[in-house]
Amino acid sequence: MLRSLYTAATGMIAQQTQIDTTTHNIANVNTYGYKKNRAEFSDLMYQTMQYAGTPTSTTTMSPTGIAVGLGVRPTAVTKMFGQGYFKETGNNLDVVITGNGFFQIQLPDGTTAYTRNGAFKVDGDGNIVNSDGYRLLPEMTIPADVTEISIGVDGTVSVLEAGATDMTQIGQIELANFINPAGLYAMGDNNFLETTASGAPVLGVPGEDGLGQTKQGFIEMSNVQLVEEMTDLITGQRAYEANSKAVITSDEMLQTVNQLKS
Repeated sequence: MLRSLYTAATGMIAQQTQIDTTTHNIANVNTYGYKKNRAEFSDLMYQTMQYAGTPTSTTTMSPTGIAVGLGVRPTAVTKMFGQGYFKETGNNLDVVITGNGFFQIQLPDGTTAYTRNGAFKVDGDGNIVNSDGYRLLPEMTIPADVTEISIGVDGTVSVLEAGATDMTQIGQIELANFINPAGLYAMGDNNFLETTASGAPVLGVPGEDGLGQTKQGFIEMSNVQLVEEMTDLITGQRAYEANSKAVITSDEMLQTVNQLKS
């Protein structure tokens, strides 16, 4: 009976992880470039009381054996990098990646971070930056007298300056891709960092070498499906309740034993 208490406790802990993951997804349903998380689990080790194939007589053997499981444990919380839907904004500095790849952002300490959030702005020095003021890499500067900004599907950034009749190219957006994007470290603020598990970034021009193209005037929304998350939330809650009921039942069984009289 004590085994059932601890087994049910592992189930409650696992379902708490499921609910925590699901509520994080729901909280970020409108976060630009957010990628949903998925909690994954595996069963714990088994306590074997009789192995399959154990002789039961001189001519027979146990076909299945007896093994009692000891519960469940979380094994991973995986980022799902499926594409979110695109929202048209009409903003010249909003850019989406239609396919694989990440924008490169320079953090204050010089480290390169990677993001799918293409909601860019221009700072006081004309640099293209994200909402936190971190510069887009490779760096490029928008002249002060610009009347129009154009970003091509191949990432070329061109501007039309006051009094000019032709566009002038001022830079090229370069995308990064990883052999295992799920191995990236999520540091928050829609930014990811390279890890050993993700592999080194492979840089390239949008639209080439398996990288997606860039599209101006759109923003990528979260890839969270609210209906799926609400369903996961309900099933997680019910599973948590079932495991808590198992704890109560085991406690009642122990109480019955303690009340036995000789």
